[in-house]
This record gives sequence, structure tokens and C-alpha cells, in this order.
Amino acid sequence: MLLLDAGVWVAARDPEDRFHFAARGIVLDFSQPVAALDLTFYEISNVMASRKRQVGEARYLLRTLETRCGTDIVAAGAQAIDPALDIAIDHGLTAYDAAYVAAARRNGWTLVSTDVADLVSKGLAVTPDGADYPLS
Repeated sequence: MLLLDAGVWVAARDPEDRFHFAARGIVLDFSQPVAALDLTFYEISNVMASRKRQVGEARYLLRTLETRCGTDIVAAGAQAIDPALDIAIDHGLTAYDAAYVAAARRNGWTLVSTDVADLVSKGLAVTPDGADYPLS
């Protein structure tokens, strides 16, 4: 299972993003199960609606995420926060980024992210073009 952070969803819709084609491939490959955190809905909304002023794109992505992930949307809660706090401190991450890492570890999933500086460079995630999934 691949856990996709918000950057992957945004990249899938942004042809200017360097990970666009790989991210789009992952999002559209319904044979590969993917998961997301509930906070991903807010992160997508922040980027697409608040920052880029693309409200229609935000709504499209949010519906796509919900359809694509189905029941594999992980809620952040007290149980999830404890390990995320430790990860945040150990790696100098935000609680948001650490929540993705903690969820991936807890479930044995691969975290896929476009955040090269904070997650990929530290070995905590792979980029969409480095994700290990069947391309069939």
C-alpha cells in the first residue's frame, strides 16, 4: 500500500510540477491501493483553494482522494500523535509531515511524497517516480 501525501495529489493535477507524470500515474492506477491521512484533505484545500485560488481543482482532488482511497483514509488521533511527536523531534519535521511518517510505519506502508527536502532526503519517503509499484 502506498500512503500518498498532499504533494502527490497536487502534483497529479499540476502539469508544471516535476513529479506530475509519475504522480498522475499513481493516482490513476486503480489496481494499486493507496491511502491518505484525513489531514490530506485540509492540506490539498490549503494549496489548491487558499494559495492557488483554484477552488474547482481543490474540490475535484478532494473527491478523487475520497473515491480513490475509500476506507483507507487514516484519522489522526491521540494514538497516532504520540509516535508522530517523537518522529518530528528526531527528524526536525512538522507534526503534519511526521504524522505521515508515523502512519506509514504503523501500517507497513510506503510513504510517497514530493517533499524532497524534509522527507525524501531523510529516507522517510520516496518520490512518486521512485515509488515501487507495478506499472502494468
